[in-house]
Amino acid sequence: MTVDRISVHGEGQGLHEITARIAQVVASRGVQEGLCTLFLQHTSASLTIQENADPSARRDLEVWLNRLVPENDPIFTHTAEGPDDMPSHIKAALTATSLSIPILDGRLALGTWQGIFLWEHRRHHHSERRIVVHIGV
Repeated sequence: MTVDRISVHGEGQGLHEITARIAQVVASRGVQEGLCTLFLQHTSASLTIQENADPSARRDLEVWLNRLVPENDPIFTHTAEGPDDMPSHIKAALTATSLSIPILDGRLALGTWQGIFLWEHRRHHHSERRIVVHIGV
């Protein structure tokens, strides 16, 4: 069992692919079969596995989620950090802050079009996003 921590700059709202970074951690551990668990230590971003071939899929997801949870909704009282403050927390609650991916033959067992993404829900990225990477055998 090993634990690593990586930092990611979300570069603003949207899905930011981190597959290569996670694959690098897995490869460095030399585990042939096991489980890679990712945990995001934040409440206004999330993790997801999504199509990594056509960027329009990511754009459509972002547009849909923004329509589902719009900014400036008058019911929100948690707005200390701006109009995207509460919507970012709701989006994180609707998605996921952890993922588990099998490791087979020393590699992440992702499908052909699957990639791992940090889904940044804030328009203006304030700091690094921290992800705990746990490799279990």
